Amino acid sequence: MPPTNQRTAGHAFLKGMYGDGYYPRHLVDKGTEILLRLCERIESERPSDLAALYAFTQAATDEFNELAVEFLAAGSQMETVAREVIAEDFWFVATAYGFADADMEELIETRDW
Repeated sequence: MPPTNQRTAGHAFLKGMYGDGYYPRHLVDKGTEILLRLCERIESERPSDLAALYAFTQAATDEFNELAVEFLAAGSQMETVAREVIAEDFWFVATAYGFADADMEELIETRDW
């Protein structure tokens, strides 16, 4: 089920990666799906505090860790631009759901990229 939050439902996730031919579109699509699932999980499970939110975002980060392997196999990688775009979208999700005090590094603490 797509997110119902007005801000996330209309957001163009990973926009900076879609605009760059270095990143295979089908893999960027998978990244977008990870972020949309994160939104859906936040909406359905309603984390009560930052610790709960971090558990959700770090699980999604683990999915991006797995996706990084697919990027490498496709001759691409999650380098500086990708890391920044992905991190910014995690921050966007946190703030869209009322967690403006979330720490960006904590949101993606488990990242390997």
